[in-house]
Amino acid sequence: MPKSHRFCMRKNGAISARGSRVALDSRRRAAVELNQVTLPCTDYEESVQFYRRLGLRQIVDSPPRYSRFETVSGTTFSLHKVETSTGASEVVIYFEVEDVDERVRDLERQGFKFESEPTDQIWLWREAYLRDPAGNMLCIYHAGESRRFPPWRVT
Repeated sequence: MPKSHRFCMRKNGAISARGSRVALDSRRRAAVELNQVTLPCTDYEESVQFYRRLGLRQIVDSPPRYSRFETVSGTTFSLHKVETSTGASEVVIYFEVEDVDERVRDLERQGFKFESEPTDQIWLWREAYLRDPAGNMLCIYHAGESRRFPPWRVT
C-alpha cells in the first residue's frame, strides 16, 4: 500500500484505513487461525475414552485410526493412530477451563494422574500438567484475558 495511507490499530488487532476496516494487519495475523490440532495415539480406544472423560465432545469416530473432538467454542482436536510414539515431544496442548483447581479435583476423582498440581505462574496463568495415554503433554489452565492481552503484550 502507498505510504500516504493512514492507519489506526484497533484493540482487537484489526486496523482501520480511512475509516474502513482492513482484515489483515501488517503482520498478517488475521490470515491464519489455529483451530485444529492432531496428536498421535498408540491405543485408539483408550485415547478416545481419555479425551471424552477430559470433557471433549467426540464428533468423528473412524476406528481404529482417527477421531475428532470439539470444544465448547468449536475448536477441534483430533487423534491419529500411530504404531509407536515416544511421547517425548516438547509440544504441549493447552485446554482452558474457568476453575483449574475444581477441574483438576474432578479429573483426579475420575482417575486422571497429574504431573503437577495447579500452580500460579509468573506469566499470570494457573496451570496443571498431565499426560495422555500416548505420553503427550497436556495442560489444564486458566489465563482469561492474560492469554491474549498480558501486560507485556507487544503492540
